[in-house]
Amino acid sequence: MVAFMKILLDTNSYAAFKRGNPEVLEILQSACQIGLCSVVLGELRAGFALGNRESRNLEELDEFLQVPRVVLLTVDEVTAKYYAKVYKQLRTQGQPIPTNDLWIAAIALQHSFALLSYDRHFLKVEGLLWGQKLSDFG
Repeated sequence: MVAFMKILLDTNSYAAFKRGNPEVLEILQSACQIGLCSVVLGELRAGFALGNRESRNLEELDEFLQVPRVVLLTVDEVTAKYYAKVYKQLRTQGQPIPTNDLWIAAIALQHSFALLSYDRHFLKVEGLLWGQKLSDFG
């Protein structure tokens, strides 16, 4: 176990956390810092808007963002440079991934966060530490 790891949540791993997934809870308990990026925040808010628990989901998200170990990571000019690098790498290899996931990977790389996601296409991103269970990060 890596007690100093920084974990960035993808949209699907945040949802798994909210469902009480034991593997996700174990990873988050082991992380010194938990990141949520503006791209995931947008995906979450969009999903909440379509659901029938929007206000409760937003309250829970706001509570989560107030936890001292949770940081909100936003897209900036440096992120755009990482995005371009990841885009080129995947495009050159003929293995593109969805645009939002390019941004999520770029933010993870920029801030040296490991990515907790159930989307296996993140395996294609060079230099990105990706996983679904605690042993993936150790």
